[in-house]
Amino acid sequence: MKIIIGHLYPDLLNLYGDRGNIQCLMKRCIWRGIEAETIAFEIDDTIDFSKLDIVLLGGGSDREQMLVCEKLKEIQKDFKAYVEDNGVVIAICGGYQLLGKYYKTDQGMITGLDLVDLYTEQEPGRLISNIVLKSDLFDMPIVGFENHGGRTCINNNQPLGKVLYGSGNDGRTGYEGVVYKNVIGTYLHGPLLPKNPQLADELIRRALKKKYGEQVELAPLPDQEEKEANAFVYNRHITK
Repeated sequence: MKIIIGHLYPDLLNLYGDRGNIQCLMKRCIWRGIEAETIAFEIDDTIDFSKLDIVLLGGGSDREQMLVCEKLKEIQKDFKAYVEDNGVVIAICGGYQLLGKYYKTDQGMITGLDLVDLYTEQEPGRLISNIVLKSDLFDMPIVGFENHGGRTCINNNQPLGKVLYGSGNDGRTGYEGVVYKNVIGTYLHGPLLPKNPQLADELIRRALKKKYGEQVELAPLPDQEEKEANAFVYNRHITK
């Protein structure tokens, strides 16, 4: 078995060590004997989504999102087809905002990919905090760090999780992130996946099922350090 990961525009969309999510996915495949390859796409590269099993769209500043805005229009049709065909996507912060119809900022309107029925609008003040979620997808909590001025409305889509500590999508609804088909969008940086091995494995599992047409049971990994890192954040903010 082999997984190919596409990392979109890492030179522009790589805040808060989001590149570490790629390293985590690669290692968790390799440790299980699953061949893994990452292809990094720069702004002028042609992307063949049919060759990709997981796509990472990382975080970037408003300025960097504007820089990729025009390029996103060129890839929108192919990216949309990939998503609707159950392609696996993990989108972080700025990448999460770009999944939607638009991101309205003080500097202007950023047109999104319109892959998921959501939108983001900038409001005064930034939502900056460690964050802890309870997700219906996992027994283990999801933890990370958020820092965003945008408030995201996910309409009738499923959230990634309920906020136990932190602000989440908008600081009001009590939910964070979005799940649509095999797309997961979230504001959580840190990077996200090393502290949340359950989420990394879910992406790998979904990618293997999509590619090979059957549910694949992943061999368990020790994950002692990963679970300790997760528990440290959880216990620091929840079990006081």
